[in-house]
Amino acid sequence: MRIDLDALPSDVDALQAMIGALVAERDAERSEAQAEIERLRSLVKTLQRSQFGRRSERLDQDQLDLGLEDLDGDVARAEAALPAVATEHVQQEPAIKERLSLPDHLEREDVTLDVKGHACPCCGGAIHQIGETVSEVLDYVPARLKVIRIRRPKYGCRTCGKLHQAPAPERPIAKGLASAGLLAHVLVSKYCDHIPLYRQSQIFARNGVDLNRSTLANWVGGAAWWLEPLRTRLAEQLFASPKLFADDTTVPVLDPGRGRTRTGRLWVYARDDRPWGGTDPPAAVYYYSPDRKAERPAAHLKGFAGVLQVDGYAGFEQLTTRGTIALAACWAHTRRKFYDVHQATGSPIAEEALRRIGALYTIEQSIRGQSAEQRQRVRNVRSRRLTDAMRPWFERQLHRVPGRSGLAEAIRYALARWEALCRFLDDGRIELDTNTVERAIRPITLGRKNHLFAGSDGGADRWAVVATILTTAKLNDVEPYAYVKDVLERMAGGHPVSRLDDLLPWNWKAAAASA
Repeated sequence: MRIDLDALPSDVDALQAMIGALVAERDAERSEAQAEIERLRSLVKTLQRSQFGRRSERLDQDQLDLGLEDLDGDVARAEAALPAVATEHVQQEPAIKERLSLPDHLEREDVTLDVKGHACPCCGGAIHQIGETVSEVLDYVPARLKVIRIRRPKYGCRTCGKLHQAPAPERPIAKGLASAGLLAHVLVSKYCDHIPLYRQSQIFARNGVDLNRSTLANWVGGAAWWLEPLRTRLAEQLFASPKLFADDTTVPVLDPGRGRTRTGRLWVYARDDRPWGGTDPPAAVYYYSPDRKAERPAAHLKGFAGVLQVDGYAGFEQLTTRGTIALAACWAHTRRKFYDVHQATGSPIAEEALRRIGALYTIEQSIRGQSAEQRQRVRNVRSRRLTDAMRPWFERQLHRVPGRSGLAEAIRYALARWEALCRFLDDGRIELDTNTVERAIRPITLGRKNHLFAGSDGGADRWAVVATILTTAKLNDVEPYAYVKDVLERMAGGHPVSRLDDLLPWNWKAAAASA
């Protein structure tokens, strides 16, 4: 309700009635705004719960994030409108999070807002500063392109006639326009932020620079060539470990001859000893192959000896024939079999299997972060009792259910891998599942959604090379762009192959911290 101040009634009762109507209108608007906020918050909570619901009802993580972004924006808009409805006597809900603390490394620009004049507007006396209020606003400076013009003066000798000139600097791409910084940006945008090259080309075009997709693709190929020796060194270090995770995932590869894609594989080998306090830094190495033959992991792991934690792929089981590799199976994959049966049939046997497996995970939560020796001692006392009772229970239930049922298949899956499933009891370094390598696969999954497919076997292999570098950098809390830029500069500048260890993410991070 708007009030015309020139037309206010002189009658007191009429004035009171007008004020009462105004207050009622403002209260109604306030109630409506608060109801909208509650509705939106309820939707946010529903979306968040869907992350943990039934698999058939579970939203894809990207879909969930998009939905939450929009709903959080709606909540913020509704809350922003609320003070305009009632600025007084409105009890605001406590903030869920503290105000964002801006990191110290960001550039600061001071803007001073001072009073006009230094005389008191009330009495005319001189005023003096007794303090100040400082607040911070986070600003964004759009990325910009610049041209580095390299000048090399030429000098001639009047005596002998010889010319002298400083040598031209090496470039990551011979005779190319791209600096190491631009190459790093293209790589991180494509393989870390999952922006395809054609979209990057469009972004560059908005900045007035015509860089077509094929040019960017050539740059990616050249940069990957420089990074490949580093992947090789990472793999040597990784496969020297006594304990690894392994898995694979599909990669669509364009097959021009047939006008469609074919399915290749990306093999992932990961190390993360942080859950038991190991000193080896985390790492992940990716390899591409056009098929899923068992000979592929056999070739990758020819120099590895130790415990390999895997899913149920039969190709990994062939590795045990050499006598140097012991397999540890994944309880999460085993649990998934029973979960699917329970969701489909409501089987009480499947429910009991889930309860028993869940008890193992409860124990694991209580010992996470402890040393391998401590974990092994607890498992030997508490977890072994559960597994010793679980196997004969599985065997009894197998005789009670139809042999071709999904439940029987789940039980046989567990019993066939029982030794590998129980290997964690005797080794505190072993995890209950392969979630470590599953997390290393997720960037590939996101890239697959955005890139759609690799253009060739070579493109898929470049994907594996760059993914190795970027994922390992992130696992070690190394900022990918700064790292790749520096590595490319050093490699192109003649960094000796004998000192590749200096460029491994954990060593690079330590050197940067001490510089």
